[in-house]
Amino acid sequence: MNSPEPTRTPDGPAFEGRLLDRPDDDVVDQGAAFDIRTLLTRRGMLGAVGIAAGAALLAACTPRGSVAPSSAAASPAATPSATATAGGAATALPSGEIPEETAGPFPGDGSNGPDVLEGSGVVRSDIRADVGGGDAVDGVPLSFTLRLTDMANGDRPFAGVAVYVWHCDAEGRYSMYTGGVEDRSWLRGVQVTDADGQVTFTSIFPGCYPGRWPHIHFEVYPDAASITDSGNAIATSQLAFPESAASAVYARAGYGDSASNLGRLSLASDMVFGDDGGALQLATMTGDVDAGYTASLVVRVDTAT
Repeated sequence: MNSPEPTRTPDGPAFEGRLLDRPDDDVVDQGAAFDIRTLLTRRGMLGAVGIAAGAALLAACTPRGSVAPSSAAASPAATPSATATAGGAATALPSGEIPEETAGPFPGDGSNGPDVLEGSGVVRSDIRADVGGGDAVDGVPLSFTLRLTDMANGDRPFAGVAVYVWHCDAEGRYSMYTGGVEDRSWLRGVQVTDADGQVTFTSIFPGCYPGRWPHIHFEVYPDAASITDSGNAIATSQLAFPESAASAVYARAGYGDSASNLGRLSLASDMVFGDDGGALQLATMTGDVDAGYTASLVVRVDTAT
């Protein structure tokens, strides 16, 4: 696919009104931070179009002499509560902040060698193939959603923060690190939370390697521009999977020794989830091994701490 052509301006080459971070490189090689800013700019434009269309429709449907409801009056003040709303539905919140956990030895964020966040293409929802494209890794299909709330602001949806996720493949290997796949970058990706504080990724159910319960790593950054420095992360944690789903998946071919590795573990004995049995990190699951699974986790982030 050809790279989009930049626009020449007196200040240098630009794309969609923004100067290129790397003027001598193609638009597609500007890095993850530039990709995210492009995504946010387009999202903002679409939102503005949607708001204008909604206002026009409301005006057309409002009887003459009546007053349309004020959008300002419809926004309640931030107050802590036992529920948070996303997509119009109220959901019970976990009892506390997401536990801070290790990023492990294979983060790919520059803190331990390789850095996928410096390159272009990592901003994506489907993380099954390498960042540059190619064949997807094998495994039972998995879609997982993280819904973030801002505890410092009454658990409102934490919109506009960048979330980086990564996990192992069905064989327990980590791209960029494990022998034989050091030059691969699958099962890593970044998205920016929407107005409901949500990001959703398409992936595969991860394998279970010796000593660790099946999990997904994630880091939360305050904004799009912060992801190129791992020290900017405001939360680092892990999502855990229910034993019933993992056992069903690991009975399938392609998952190597995952079943036997899982049999020697429990959430209580895991080095990360053992503190509380993963109470605040255990995903809610639906689906099956044939159709694939859907996982979701509410992540409360307290920027005050």
